[in-house]
Amino acid sequence: MQEELARIKEEAERDLRHAANLQEVEAWRIKYLGKKGLLTRVLRGMGNLPPEQRPQVGRLANELRAWLESELARRHEALRAVEREKEITSGAIDVTLPGRPLPRGRCHPLTQVLEETVRIFVQMGFAVAEGPEVELDYYNFEALNIPKDHPARDMQDSFYIDDEVLLRTHTSPVQIRVMEQTAPRVPVRIIAPGKVYRRDDDATHAPMFHQIEGLLVDRGISFAHLKGTLQAFVEQMFGANRRMRFRPSYFPFTEPSAEVDISCVVCGGVGCRVCGQTGWLEILGSGMVHPRVLAMAGYDPQEVSGFAFGMGVERVAMLKYGIDDLRLFYANDLRFLGQF
Repeated sequence: MQEELARIKEEAERDLRHAANLQEVEAWRIKYLGKKGLLTRVLRGMGNLPPEQRPQVGRLANELRAWLESELARRHEALRAVEREKEITSGAIDVTLPGRPLPRGRCHPLTQVLEETVRIFVQMGFAVAEGPEVELDYYNFEALNIPKDHPARDMQDSFYIDDEVLLRTHTSPVQIRVMEQTAPRVPVRIIAPGKVYRRDDDATHAPMFHQIEGLLVDRGISFAHLKGTLQAFVEQMFGANRRMRFRPSYFPFTEPSAEVDISCVVCGGVGCRVCGQTGWLEILGSGMVHPRVLAMAGYDPQEVSGFAFGMGVERVAMLKYGIDDLRLFYANDLRFLGQF
């Protein structure tokens, strides 16, 4: 069988040398390396050899296979280079034509809105803070004045890992973590962007979405500071002519609390189907930090005060671009994404 392998190598070398084109090279591959090729036929006969000869023949067969494959690749590339040269010299390929540029990527519309929002607040002096997405129940609820038996938890139906660990339902836990690290020093001026999770899924809600939380704690902070900060944000994000209003609301971690509306981006405040004929669209929630939250984080509510706000990035993007279905952001449809 060793002589058979040597004969195959000699024959293969001669045949490959005479292969004049890629089709003949492919025929050569099938003849020697194919499923029914000469080398395969030899390997199938190894079972008839005495056991003491099999290792030696197996090694020679493997060496022959490696040599055949390397010679095949070398001859294939050489003939391909010859064909390319013929195509160029014959004029079949116009090498003077400009290349075809690849389409340039761009940021997702949610990323664009998130980065613009962060830029606006950073220009106002806010720092960016981050926290874990897998959060403790204490930081997600209890430290925000939402004890275990509080009905406000029903507003944030959550993904629990166990009784004390869950996927965070808002970025507000970052406020508590930052205040614990800085108390009793002031000022604290942060925004906390990131992903949050709730058991929602419809045209205006998703089980995973993005939120930006804001917090300012200092001496002498009032509701007027909150209003001025949010007014500056609305004007930069939606235009100087966009009106804003506060509506009384309830959040366990702020007191007093307010929802913030802006004049409808579709009708300009006249009233239409999008805004329910009211002329207003809700954009975020806000309020003065509850004294109990300040105390649990290590601050004296008699000495300092603060405000907080939270907005969904998807909500801002829908209002900014006039999008009526949140699920479009996650459908990965290039026809939609290409508009931004």
